[in-house]
Amino acid sequence: MGNLRGVKKHLNELVVGREKEIDFMLIALIQEGHVLLESVPGSGKTWMAKAFAGSFHGIFQRLQFTPDVLPSDVTGIRFFNPKTQEFELRPGAVLTNLLLADEINRATPRTQSSLLEAMEEKQATIDGETLALPNPFIVIATQNPVESQQGTFPLPAAQLDRFLFRLKIGYPDYEEEMKIIRNFRGNVSHKKKITAVASIEDVRAWSAEAKKVAVHEDIETYILELVRATRRHPSIELGLSSRAALALVHAAQGYAFINGRNFVTPDDVKTILEPVAVHRILLTAEGMLVREVQEVLKEVADSIPSPVEAF
Repeated sequence: MGNLRGVKKHLNELVVGREKEIDFMLIALIQEGHVLLESVPGSGKTWMAKAFAGSFHGIFQRLQFTPDVLPSDVTGIRFFNPKTQEFELRPGAVLTNLLLADEINRATPRTQSSLLEAMEEKQATIDGETLALPNPFIVIATQNPVESQQGTFPLPAAQLDRFLFRLKIGYPDYEEEMKIIRNFRGNVSHKKKITAVASIEDVRAWSAEAKKVAVHEDIETYILELVRATRRHPSIELGLSSRAALALVHAAQGYAFINGRNFVTPDDVKTILEPVAVHRILLTAEGMLVREVQEVLKEVADSIPSPVEAF
């Protein structure tokens, strides 16, 4: 845990006012999940992802998505080398530990779907040959909601479901924004400040320990009741799936682990519920007119009593 505290401290120095988001990104890395960062342009999404990747001694790839990016740019391609008279593999961006998929909703649906196999099965198929991706492998994708009406391709439900967390990043408060101005006004390039403070072996060790975090059967029942309640709610057209239920378990284990506990509490589940569920729920046409998904989720959470055991 010593290195984990060092990573958190280092990242909170690099990225001002994003402690909660950094915690969720660490959980995703430890639990081999993926993160979708959503905010207006200029809010620091890409910088946060680069700082996060640079804090580990691993392989980092960045792919700037535009409409002309091809699936082969993502997964890779075999090309004929006239010098050797043989076909050679040119690996794509997914053969990495951390892939920054910048502005993912600007890519065409075909290119977006090329990420599905990599995100779910941790492998890539190139001309019929299947290659295992490095361990760990996670995708941190960004998108700008203000562009959702023009020149973009919204992610389908099947792809959104592959993300462990969807983090909507708001504007910093006054003190945080002043700190950003004062800290970085004399430094155009942030790259000098990023230092790798943990190894990939550390991440694998954390992942193994997080999987041992105990989940009491009352917590399992509580999670399942929350999931099933989303399917019964009158304002929800599409409730949480079985994959979402498992994601809640993994995220709660990760949250307990980074907070130094070997067991999950009901408060852990409540904390991770929104970022795990907000992108997996579809409201009815009537519900969308008058309510936000976050409001409905809070209503669902309030309707299910928490376990009262002393965890």
